[in-house]
Amino acid sequence: MYGMDETKLTVRIPRETLDEAKRYAREHDTTVSRLVITHLEHLRRDDDALADAPITRRLVGALAPEASIQEYRDYLERKYA
Repeated sequence: MYGMDETKLTVRIPRETLDEAKRYAREHDTTVSRLVITHLEHLRRDDDALADAPITRRLVGALAPEASIQEYRDYLERKYA
C-alpha cells in the first residue's frame, strides 16, 4: 500500500470532520489520504497565491475586508465615474 518514500501519519480530528471527509472522498471517487496529500501540495504551491494573478493582486487592499456592498459600489463609482 505504501511506497518506499511514503510514510504513515496519525492525525487527530473531530469525528464529524472525518465522517464528512470520508463522504466527500466517496462521492468524488478518491480517498481521504489523497485529499490530504492534494491539500498539502496545494499549500506548498500557494506560497504566493497572487503571483500569477496580477489583476487580483492590484485589487487586494482596495477596500477593507469588512466593507459593505454600498461602500464597494461607492468605491467603483468614484473609480470609474
